Amino acid sequence: MLGGGKFTIQNKVFPGAYINFVNRASADVFVGKRGVAAIPMVLSWGPEKEVFEVTSEDFQKNAKEIFGYSSDEPSMLPVRELFKNMTKGIFYRLNTGTRSSNDYAEARYSGERGNSLMTVISKNVDDENKFDVKTLFAGKEVDSQTVASAMELKDNSYAAFKKEADLAETAGTSFTGGTNGASVTGEDYAEFLGRIESTSFQTLCCPSTDDKVKALFVAYTKRLREEGGIKFQTIVHQYSKADYEGIISVENEAEESAAGLVYWVTGAEAACEINKTNENKVYDGEYTVKTSYTQAQLENGMRAGKFFFHKVGDHVRVLSDMNTLITYTDEKGEDFSNNQTVRILDQIGNDIASLFNTRYLGKISNDAAGRVGLWNDVVTYGKQLAVLRAIEGLDAESITVDKGEGKRSVVVNFPVQPVNCMSILYMTVVVS
Repeated sequence: MLGGGKFTIQNKVFPGAYINFVNRASADVFVGKRGVAAIPMVLSWGPEKEVFEVTSEDFQKNAKEIFGYSSDEPSMLPVRELFKNMTKGIFYRLNTGTRSSNDYAEARYSGERGNSLMTVISKNVDDENKFDVKTLFAGKEVDSQTVASAMELKDNSYAAFKKEADLAETAGTSFTGGTNGASVTGEDYAEFLGRIESTSFQTLCCPSTDDKVKALFVAYTKRLREEGGIKFQTIVHQYSKADYEGIISVENEAEESAAGLVYWVTGAEAACEINKTNENKVYDGEYTVKTSYTQAQLENGMRAGKFFFHKVGDHVRVLSDMNTLITYTDEKGEDFSNNQTVRILDQIGNDIASLFNTRYLGKISNDAAGRVGLWNDVVTYGKQLAVLRAIEGLDAESITVDKGEGKRSVVVNFPVQPVNCMSILYMTVVVS
């Protein structure tokens, strides 16, 4: 840190006391955490046109408040699929509708689920001048207040009270008029993509079956990866023609929903560590996966860049953890079609960018000592990847940090050899 704190090598630019109390192996350079995905959804409850984050713990404990349904209800199947592996979701409600209401309150959010609200008012047993006002959601009490008038009522997580209302005893007044609104369009998805551009995630979910929307997601992914340096992969359904390492195309359909499997794959790819693969991973979701493919269809599909599930005994497993890249060049060879390779390279890109932006940008002088400091951090980071067995053959001397053409620029060369998990066995048995 500037002006004091720990040091890794003696390259400090600013005055201060730099004292280490940890082993050198515990350098303050870490591999970023994974498990975050961005997901647009059509919902019947929740904030409209707004990005909101939900952790796996939030979903288990507060699903009804967040999404309008308990975590185990049928409507939450896609979200459960995501959280089979995902640790945090960046959600966005695509649709807007009408809020339900009654004489005493209005639903906090628009949508059909608001019609499950009810207000129950009774006289308070201890004070006949006061009322007990209860809010019920799907038949269960979610709020209770004792007040003398509506002016004293405080809005809760489900309803906003009408302060001008005249309170009167009622066995239960239902909310009505809640709607989910019109069908979402490409413009709604485009608005979502614009809203998440400043957020950080490993995977982006495209649940649409419309090829125009898929093309929009592909173009967005390419732009951010190539021009913005923001590395993530997008999961789509049956769009292998993307032919790009940043796009994973799920070929299988589910009986319950044609594109439903994109949710599970989105969560699994987001959470997969860089030294792991989803290849041969057991599908533990709730959809009924259609796996009636011949060996020839599977082989030809893989050559076309399609992500398959297949049946192995009693289990459905991921056939190969691959993306849609099938056109190879000198810059991007066949290795780039493997998602583990892409995860490693994406992680390096994101982590080094974060390291530079938080510790060097506008803080450390671009002189020999400053560049040595950056080199040391890059080498330390590379050693951590090697310990994780994500890369191999790390050669510190081949890593360089040089001054760029301008006074403010630096050029880093970081050669790496990504490691992939074993996939194919060739064995010769010699009998003598």
